[in-house]
Amino acid sequence: GAPTISIFQKPPGVIPPGGSTTICCTCQCSYGSFVLYKGSLRLPIPEQSGSRAEFSISDATYEDGGTYFCHYLKGGTVLARSNELEISVKELRLPRPDLSVVPGHKVTAGADVMLRCTIAQPSTGCYLYLEGQVRAQLFSREQGHYNLSHVQEGDSGRYSCQCYTKNGSREWSAVSNTVDLVVR
Repeated sequence: GAPTISIFQKPPGVIPPGGSTTICCTCQCSYGSFVLYKGSLRLPIPEQSGSRAEFSISDATYEDGGTYFCHYLKGGTVLARSNELEISVKELRLPRPDLSVVPGHKVTAGADVMLRCTIAQPSTGCYLYLEGQVRAQLFSREQGHYNLSHVQEGDSGRYSCQCYTKNGSREWSAVSNTVDLVVR
């Protein structure tokens, strides 16, 4: 079958003006090359190996925000297209939330895990990010925590959270500390 190609932001989250992030394209494939687009604009990718390409945004401006996606080419033919990745550049005005994990960072497969994102700000919603996921927003926040039931090895990875005000104009926090969850 055709190769599948993924695009994700590392580290994930809304980035502030002047901040930095990396757009990663990965593919279970070889011998081809990646092309990165922002809308209809084709961008040069400096860092590229057979199965991975990285495009760094440093000293971000509002113009860096937008929709990005990758194509994987071989001999000029597009073999695969990624999903779209939305990059947001916004002022981060809220305090930084704290992410903790209960019962702990290392758990056995099948366990229930709670990820708690706490922020010193009323009326906020928070997003939980898992690095490497295209869909960064995994859960909307309820009561300040996220429950992962019957975790599997695929739930392992680097989590972080980011919060925003629900009322009026949306103000964002910085991204929390990261938590590495290991499922055995």
